[in-house]
Amino acid sequence: MKLFGKAHASYQKYKAKRSLINIVGYYFSRRKWLAFCNAHSINIPPATNIGPGFFIGHNGPIAINPRASIGQNCNIGICVTIGQENRGARKGSPTIGNDVWIGSNAVIVGKISIGDNVLIAPGAYVNFDVPSNSIVLGNPGKIIPNDHATVDYINNRI
Repeated sequence: MKLFGKAHASYQKYKAKRSLINIVGYYFSRRKWLAFCNAHSINIPPATNIGPGFFIGHNGPIAINPRASIGQNCNIGICVTIGQENRGARKGSPTIGNDVWIGSNAVIVGKISIGDNVLIAPGAYVNFDVPSNSIVLGNPGKIIPNDHATVDYINNRI
């Protein structure tokens, strides 16, 4: 997971200590990570399942549900919400594939699946399944198939 500045180091220390039995070390690393998140308006709970190559493009508010699952090489912009739907057919949290680029102010909610190589445009609202190799535009979102959706968009590819 790559964040900006000191966030990356803090998060990696937290992850390492979380896997150890040293409860005291875990507690202090968790506190550092949560303090960083509070200072920068980032809400990414430590329990969130995030693959390698995760990249936040700008400092600013971001909210990710702890039950969401994010694949490798996911890039997100400022003011992104990846949330949970609490009722209806899509009750639950999203699963996001590999090589996904999520633009600023995008909202992704519900128990949905977003495939690999998907670009979610800034301001898009996604509450439906998105197939691999596609672009999602607008509110409500519209899917446009594209085999090269994230070419030259993904930063920090692992």
